[in-house]
Amino acid sequence: MAYDLEEQEQLASIKAFWSKYGNLLTWVLIVALAAYAAWSGWHIYQSRQAQQASQLYEEQQKAVQANDGAKVLRAATDIQDKFGSTAYAQMSGLVAAKQAFQANDGDGAKKQLQWVIDHGRDAEYRAIAAIRLAGILLDAKAYDDALKLLSGDFPVQFAGAVADRKADILVAQNKLEEARKAYQTALDKTDERNPARQLIQLKLDAIGGAAVSAAG
Repeated sequence: MAYDLEEQEQLASIKAFWSKYGNLLTWVLIVALAAYAAWSGWHIYQSRQAQQASQLYEEQQKAVQANDGAKVLRAATDIQDKFGSTAYAQMSGLVAAKQAFQANDGDGAKKQLQWVIDHGRDAEYRAIAAIRLAGILLDAKAYDDALKLLSGDFPVQFAGAVADRKADILVAQNKLEEARKAYQTALDKTDERNPARQLIQLKLDAIGGAAVSAAG
């Protein structure tokens, strides 16, 4: 009998608790389930996006091998338009830019590189695109635009490449003292094992620079 009484008291407590908090708990559960469903759906969506973008990227690579510039560009545009948030979008932009540059399509190369700069999801890819675009602007003698492009923040591993490109632009402007400093920075920021150091040193020597100490 005591057990029955204790059980009744527990049931009464549960009923009282549910009467007071039942609606709140129900809504909390609904929100939690909805959030989980949204999270799961988003990851499934992202996975499908990446898979489809990967297939288009493979087609782009085949077009590169076939030297089909139109198809390379079309694949990049499709990936950027449909799957712009994936890593393949920035990768395809760099590929298309290289193909366009080799085909003497400077405008096409600039457009692709600018897309990566504006929309690339990884700082490393945006840095590569900016350095390459600055080189195209250097060739076009758009020196101020090129230097402006290199004035932003870059991942630390690109410090040497950025300084080297700045120095090239400064040489073209006949600002040799500034160029020497920039080449010096490029050497200081470039690893000793990097073959690019030899070219940087040659360019520094060509404008009257002196040998410098090894990079730290």
